[in-house]
Amino acid sequence: MNDIAHNLAHVRDKISAAATNCGRAPEEVVLLAVSKTKPASAIAEAIDAGQRAFGENYVQEGVDKIRHFQEAGVEGLQWHFIGPLQSNKSRLVAEHFDWCHTVDRLRIASRLSEQRPATLAPLNVLIQINISDEQSKSGIALSELDALAAQVVELPGIRLRGLMAIPAPETEYQRQFAVAQQMAVAFETLKTRYPTVDTLSLGMTDDMAAAIAAGSTMVRIGTAIFGARDYTKN
Repeated sequence: MNDIAHNLAHVRDKISAAATNCGRAPEEVVLLAVSKTKPASAIAEAIDAGQRAFGENYVQEGVDKIRHFQEAGVEGLQWHFIGPLQSNKSRLVAEHFDWCHTVDRLRIASRLSEQRPATLAPLNVLIQINISDEQSKSGIALSELDALAAQVVELPGIRLRGLMAIPAPETEYQRQFAVAQQMAVAFETLKTRYPTVDTLSLGMTDDMAAAIAAGSTMVRIGTAIFGARDYTKN
């Protein structure tokens, strides 16, 4: 077993344990492998180990990888855009990705809807919440969620699937859980209003257990699978 396959197995075991510890089925939590800055060869190793969902932060890099595997005839992959999205890059996301986790304003949502090719299924989108109120991070306040969600669900080229957040780093489990619980409450409320909502993208390597205990349905794991990233390539 190569390193990436070994790492994936270890991460899946941790997800399974975290879910079991809080009375949830491990199948309720999707593992999104964050492959930003990693070469296609590393992703290919993950694919060989059974991974199918990948997250990319940089639009052009992600598009290049999507095209690479399409041209190689690899089917069944799911590509998630999880980075900040500028308006001038929205068309590439709309045309190539399956998911966008970082919708935080109507303008971006409208562009994604308009630019989604009619030949493709609607783009799955998550509304990003700035749950820790950090000025350096994208996302809206929870108080703005109802209004934006009501607008997003009316757009034909996208499908609202839920919420995403990147909480401020916390070392204590209870503090991690308290923040994750805020997201879970908002997610459950949203689910009661919109039948398409089923995804809470929350939790990374250091806070995954707390996020799963609170109700996360998707965790985003990168370094623990692929190793440290080399940002000099971007």
